[in-house]
Amino acid sequence: MVTMVQFMAEPGETAVVSCDEVDECLVYCVPYLTSRTGYPSALCCGGLAKLEKIAVTTAEKQTACSCIKQAAAGFPSIKEDVASSLPNKCNVQFNYPISKNTNCHE
Repeated sequence: MVTMVQFMAEPGETAVVSCDEVDECLVYCVPYLTSRTGYPSALCCGGLAKLEKIAVTTAEKQTACSCIKQAAAGFPSIKEDVASSLPNKCNVQFNYPISKNTNCHE
């Protein structure tokens, strides 16, 4: 998958974000995304903000998006509406929606 993302990147861009990094950034969001109670924790929002800062290039964003989709597949109880509103709740600007169904290559 990373190889595919690298071929779709702009010339000179390489994907340097790993799924392990993405998972580390979002691990604290899982309780919020699966329970739909209250607001995301400060650790969750901090991780989301970190992810936004490390996924800068097109290739990195596509890789991060693919990693999010892969991780979300392991949690069938994630609420799609809660996931899609997470960046707004955390006041973090994301260039792609957080969803199991996002097309990461558009």
